[in-house]
Amino acid sequence: MNKISSRMAAVLPSASSAASARARELKAAGRDIINLSVGEPDFDTPEHIVRAASAAMASGKTRYTNVDGTPELKAAVIRKFKDENGLDFAANQIVVGTGAKQVIFNVLLATLDAGDEVIIPAPHWVSYPDMVRIAEGTPVVVECRAEDGFKLSAETLKAAITEKTRWLVLNSPCNPTGAVYGEADLRALADVLLDHPQVGVLSDDIYEHIVFGETSFRSIAAVEPRLLERTVAVNGVSKAYCMTGWRLGYGGGPAEVMREVRKLQSQSTSCASSISQAGALAALEGPQDHLESHRTVYRRRRDLVLPKLVEAGLTCEAPDGAFYILAGCQKFLGMTSAAGTKIETDADFTRVILEEGEVAMVPGSAFGAPGYVRLSFAVDDDRLMEAASRIARTCAALRS
Repeated sequence: MNKISSRMAAVLPSASSAASARARELKAAGRDIINLSVGEPDFDTPEHIVRAASAAMASGKTRYTNVDGTPELKAAVIRKFKDENGLDFAANQIVVGTGAKQVIFNVLLATLDAGDEVIIPAPHWVSYPDMVRIAEGTPVVVECRAEDGFKLSAETLKAAITEKTRWLVLNSPCNPTGAVYGEADLRALADVLLDHPQVGVLSDDIYEHIVFGETSFRSIAAVEPRLLERTVAVNGVSKAYCMTGWRLGYGGGPAEVMREVRKLQSQSTSCASSISQAGALAALEGPQDHLESHRTVYRRRRDLVLPKLVEAGLTCEAPDGAFYILAGCQKFLGMTSAAGTKIETDADFTRVILEEGEVAMVPGSAFGAPGYVRLSFAVDDDRLMEAASRIARTCAALRS
């Protein structure tokens, strides 16, 4: 038998990936599955980006680049951080990676020692805790209440910090809740962090351009510039520019941290795809008009599906950003499906909705939110409304 590392015993497969895989299996078997589990836009990559990548291939830009990205793309990232977020970074503070996910992973692996703690507000993206565990750190998952908009309060943050705390993970807009931290929220958190200079902020900003309400996206390091020297801002082109399969993300942070991230990347994946980098350059530097039109579509879809889910018996609040709804299914726990499946957990509920209603979602427990499910509304209007009807029919058939 091949020996498996002991660290892998604490790591679970991504629940969202597993849900999508099961949906694909059923679809391949001939089932008409509507997949609301996927965290990606349903729009095509804008044409000018595709053309730029094609031109890069045609001109022979198909070789290795610098490990941390082409000079042109890094310069565009620096301009983006400055112009859009009010953050000043130098070239040695920028790393381009194979997706924002890789950048986050590399930051944690490069900075954590065994037992170092990382505060993760819940509900949270599924991968944060397992990334911390792989790096031999300790995820400190702190619950954020629904009545607080699922946002971390200053009091909760202060109570969670210990002498072992190394990072606070801050994701706004948040996957899975859609919560957006406004300037007052960030100011309160910053005031706590200023008293704890050993704590850095790992800011996952990947949904920054998908915001619906009056609260606009702000970076905590722009709200409190004294935190810039211990903030790593992570972003990418996957969500705003519909480039999930291009696998291109980037981060800006303290030079000493990004130096180690660069070193780690040089011994793992090396550079991101040269072709994807050419596309990302066009994304950041080219037309931005699609951003507002996509936001308009997402907002309409949110407003279409939300009341239907409430009518079905799920508890929902309108998200201020991203393209997910975190819906409470507590009402249905303890009930039995039409096919005789007992629903004890949110995972059971999503299984029933998939197997009997032919709609794929992700159980909230994977996001640190037991009793909830996450669904994406990045689906065309007709399929989204059909999914809501199927969910309602399946829920109506449940019995106590």
